[in-house]
Amino acid sequence: MLRLGEKVIVIADSLEQNLPIGGYGYIIAYDRNNDNIFDYVVRVPKENKHYYVPAVDIELEEVLLHQEADLIEKEALIDFALATKNEELFRRIMNGESTGEAEFERDKEVQSNEDFIKQIGLKAWI
Repeated sequence: MLRLGEKVIVIADSLEQNLPIGGYGYIIAYDRNNDNIFDYVVRVPKENKHYYVPAVDIELEEVLLHQEADLIEKEALIDFALATKNEELFRRIMNGESTGEAEFERDKEVQSNEDFIKQIGLKAWI
C-alpha cells in the first residue's frame, strides 16, 4: 500500500476514465470501501482534478526511474559488447545465459569474428 503524499505516475487507464497516462500525481486518500474497485484518490495538479484509481493504474515514480535506468544500462552493455566484439558478454546479456552454458556452446561451435558480426547484422534487420 502506498503512503499518502507519494508522487505516482499514471501508467494505464484500465477503467477508461480518461486518466492522463504518463502524467504525475500525488496520493491524497485511500478508498477504504470494500465494495469499490478503486484503491486510491490521486490529485493531478496539471489538470487540477482528483481521480479515483485502482492500484494497477499507478506506479511510484522511483520504481519507473529504476526500471528505465536498468534498461539504459542493458542497452549500453550491448553497445559495448558489439563495439569490442565481445561475443561472450553479448550472449550473456541477450540470452541471460550463465558463463558455464556459454563455454559449453562455444566449445560446440566455433565462430569467426566475421561470422559473428554477420549474424548480428542479420538479427538487427529482423
